[in-house]
Amino acid sequence: MCYSAQIKAEYKKFVRMFGALMSLKDFVKLYVQREQDASIKIPKSMDALFMAPQSDIEAEIKARIEAFNAAQSTKIEQELFKQRKRLVDGERALQVKVTKKAAEDVRIATHKIAAAREKLSDLARSEILDRDARIFPGVYAPVMVWEDGQRVIKPMRYQCRPAGKPAFYDSKFPGTYNARRDNLEGFWKEFFGFSHGLLVVNAFYENVQQGGRNVVLEFRPQPEQDMLVACVWSRWSGPGEADLLSFAAITDEPPAEIAAAGHDRCIIPIKPQHIDAWLKPDCRDLAAQYAILDDRERPYYEHRLAA
Repeated sequence: MCYSAQIKAEYKKFVRMFGALMSLKDFVKLYVQREQDASIKIPKSMDALFMAPQSDIEAEIKARIEAFNAAQSTKIEQELFKQRKRLVDGERALQVKVTKKAAEDVRIATHKIAAAREKLSDLARSEILDRDARIFPGVYAPVMVWEDGQRVIKPMRYQCRPAGKPAFYDSKFPGTYNARRDNLEGFWKEFFGFSHGLLVVNAFYENVQQGGRNVVLEFRPQPEQDMLVACVWSRWSGPGEADLLSFAAITDEPPAEIAAAGHDRCIIPIKPQHIDAWLKPDCRDLAAQYAILDDRERPYYEHRLAA
């Protein structure tokens, strides 16, 4: 399963390269929705797409991002004040008498202060780091689809909620960020051959067991390259809830070097010449779609412990 991936940070260069349009109305909807639901997770690299706006709607998105960040900073500052007081009170209590509660207050407050300072630093930082482009299940990413006769980039959540399923499906079936190739005509039959997408990544991450413990490995193609990862996606609607665009990455049996590292799945990067054929599938000819998945890019994946 693709536990997480590093998406293309400079996505607008990719947009220009492949002649895709940004679905700005969908991005606006997402950022408006986040103002009402702060649990919506958007990576900093996606926010960065709009930091140099070239239209009024992009300027609106930038303003919403900055307003959201300012509100988050205020909340974090309030939490920081609360934890600093907790730390001082705990240290004062320990000077009088060593108790488990006071020691725990000091330990927890110290940890939360460090975490709050890191969050404030990240909010203020304009430089985009590799970790700002890493997505996990539940995080949004730009996905290329076919709409109205052209390639379009839409923001989608990495964890597919199939249309028609209840919202609690997310927690009941948390593995729906992974669409196994051998189940495309089973669980994913309503999407395979109907709604295909592409996610651009340059690395992916997996949990593996090594020496009796779980570690996270980074797999990066050699030579380094941007990979067009095959996906399926869904538009979910529910009464009284905002529409949800979400996707799952298609995975297959791993190449030898990934299997040797201890993992049993791998994403499928398709070749650029197959973009439109993949994004405009014919549900009556699934063999052609399987052929695209078979005629994939096959780089060698180097691995290392993830930072």
